[in-house]
Amino acid sequence: MKQIAKSLALQEHAKARIPGLAQLLSKRPDRFSYGVWPGYSSAAKGATVWDMDGNRYLDMSIGGIGATVLGYQDPDVDAAVLAAIGRGVASSLNCPEEVELADLLCELHPWAEMVRFCRGGGEGMAIAVRIARAATGREKLAFCGYHGWHDWYLAANLGTENALGEHLISGLDPAGVPRSLAGTAFPFSYNDEAGLRAIIAEHGRDLAAIVMEPIRSAQPAPGFLQTVRELADACGAVLVIDEVSAGFRLNCGGAHLELGLVPDLAVFSKALGNGYPIAAIIGRGNVMEAAQRSFISSTNWTERVGPSAALAMIRKFRAKDVHRHLVAIGEAVQAGWRRLGEKHGLRLAIGGIPPLSHFSFELEEPLSAKAYYIQSMLDQGILASTSFYSMYAHAMDDVEFYLAASDAAFAEIARLAAEGGLGRALRGEPAASGFKRLS
Repeated sequence: MKQIAKSLALQEHAKARIPGLAQLLSKRPDRFSYGVWPGYSSAAKGATVWDMDGNRYLDMSIGGIGATVLGYQDPDVDAAVLAAIGRGVASSLNCPEEVELADLLCELHPWAEMVRFCRGGGEGMAIAVRIARAATGREKLAFCGYHGWHDWYLAANLGTENALGEHLISGLDPAGVPRSLAGTAFPFSYNDEAGLRAIIAEHGRDLAAIVMEPIRSAQPAPGFLQTVRELADACGAVLVIDEVSAGFRLNCGGAHLELGLVPDLAVFSKALGNGYPIAAIIGRGNVMEAAQRSFISSTNWTERVGPSAALAMIRKFRAKDVHRHLVAIGEAVQAGWRRLGEKHGLRLAIGGIPPLSHFSFELEEPLSAKAYYIQSMLDQGILASTSFYSMYAHAMDDVEFYLAASDAAFAEIARLAAEGGLGRALRGEPAASGFKRLS
């Protein structure tokens, strides 16, 4: 058992200074096991993380929430960033790197003609929605999947029990979202053509956009994505594809290219900067031009680091065929989960595209099982959860080490579950699910 006294003390201090303890819900320690998960890193390099107490871990968890697609401190991206800093990050003039990056993104996505930049995926989606509303003169939205924290998205939970509950995060309270936005955003499920048709039948004349991820947990049903495109065209809505998570995983660019889908707008972030803040909204010229009729502007969207990091990331990604490695690593992990689940008689629900894999325990105490798995893996020197995001820095030797540790953890989970002792075996708290206040 590793000692994490400094890490835990910093978490307790942070709770008094930072509402919710972290800036990102997915990094809150209670999402793993509060009291066991180290919470803060003192350093990270490749696929290795060090906590505040100096403990070293192989990171086989969420890979910077999918941002560090190449790995931590990638030398090529960091060199490009240091060179950019040496030229001055900000000035009274614009940085030429953003034009170069816009050209490169349009080269990778020949359907796109224009690009706007910001620094985060959620704000990139908010910009795309604003552009779609400006382009159509309409207000309502149909959406599928998770798209961030902004008002347009959380408006779906105004006056409802939990409309967003099946879109990755349950219990999102729309506190602070203007009540006047009720009835402007309507969710449908992936592969649910009937659900989308029902929204269009009722709101099609007022629909500014259909917003969705190209792929996440499930493969698209035959013809589903093409039908979405046709329905958007038929009702005059802008088709916005959220590539924040899926982008630069299955190929060098958006997953929609792999799936044969041509959107009107697409949004990239996370992997785009390999950990440096950058997001891109790319789109057809006739839609993107609407950005000039709406005030969309920010000082920090003009700095040099983000575009420089993105250019370096894409060049390395393309030169090394990084997506092939990401898929191979993810497939090996998923295959290992299946094999170990069968070996130990544990029912696992496994999903996600290979580079963004996840599983859940189908047990009476799934959140306790998750917390015990995390606890056991930490004891073996591995950051792990029930999600795994592959990075170029991961090697097959890492996968073998990880699966050997998982074998031991699964064996104990099966035994404790059979004895009804999972909860008593936890040193921390069961993993939290959904969104709730951190007390």
